[in-house]
Amino acid sequence: MLNWNEPAAATAQTPVSAASSPTGLDAPERGAARIRVDDKRIINCRADLNQLVPFKYHWAWEKYLQGSANHWMPQEIPMGRDIELWKRRDGLTEDERTIVKRSLGFFSTADSLVANNLVLAVYRHITNPECRQYLLRQAFEEALHTHAYQYVIESLAMDEGEVFNMYREVPSVARKAEWALPFTESLGDPDFRTGTPAADQRLLRDLIAFYVCFEGIFFYTGFAQVLAMGRRNKMTGTAEQFQYILRDESIHLNFGIDVINQIKQENPHLWTAEFQATAQRTILESMALEVDYARDTLPRGVLGLNAAMIEEYLRFITNRRLAQIGLTEAFPGAENPLPWMSELVDLKKEKNFFETRVTEYRTGGALSWE
Repeated sequence: MLNWNEPAAATAQTPVSAASSPTGLDAPERGAARIRVDDKRIINCRADLNQLVPFKYHWAWEKYLQGSANHWMPQEIPMGRDIELWKRRDGLTEDERTIVKRSLGFFSTADSLVANNLVLAVYRHITNPECRQYLLRQAFEEALHTHAYQYVIESLAMDEGEVFNMYREVPSVARKAEWALPFTESLGDPDFRTGTPAADQRLLRDLIAFYVCFEGIFFYTGFAQVLAMGRRNKMTGTAEQFQYILRDESIHLNFGIDVINQIKQENPHLWTAEFQATAQRTILESMALEVDYARDTLPRGVLGLNAAMIEEYLRFITNRRLAQIGLTEAFPGAENPLPWMSELVDLKKEKNFFETRVTEYRTGGALSWE
């Protein structure tokens, strides 16, 4: 079985049904039988990936529709008040300015890492067309988020080099980016294939790291800090950008958890006691890095937040993440000190939450925020 911290030694072994590839680019087989629902699987499926229907995983298609209904563009959110406040010498405290810069510095790199992982690794190994349809939507949204950060940085006339290079210069930001890199080794490994227990565990490991840890834990200190600023009528345009990004990320997270749980269900031999224990340790390790980041960005209380409050919040959401993939909660009794964050995560919408112009995007079935 897989050593969690080492590349899988089984990548050279013969994958399942190696006669056809999981790319979806194979020559069509004339006269082949029509696809049946039971032919589909999340990984190691050699059914025709160009046939979207019949659906097997309706939850994947529903998340694609939800993401499409949540469509937005950064330029449609006004930044005038933010620009005025940012330029004023007494507009924000130094601690508040640090929060804005650190959040933009981490998020701009993190969403690029996630996008690269999706396009170059995850998409290649997920062998189900409805899941791939959602991954295409998610990849667009990751690009949209990077666009939003660039739009904020440009609007505020920040030093672009300082912000975008922060993951190399600020230790608490760098440690989170460095932690993620071992889970992207398959990006540069053209010989990696699923189809053996070790290789399949490696993919499952990477999905847990990116969906549960990266998207489900690493982002939430920054979300809490920037949205707390918006709740106090500061940097309202930036906060609104983050509000829409949080809604996207909530769907990303839930999709990833569904994929992880579906792989577990279809491949129970992967979910060994040893693998579970190591997965739990890794999730707790990522939480500890996020606590360090919170302490670094909140050396003093500000915006009604402090590092101890963020740590309790991280304990609460870490319990949720563990439970969502069938692991034991690590912090019994942990409570949510930021209930307003749960309202935003759960996609509930208040009109003019940040007292700026709010555009509601509605297409097709129209996602309701109420």
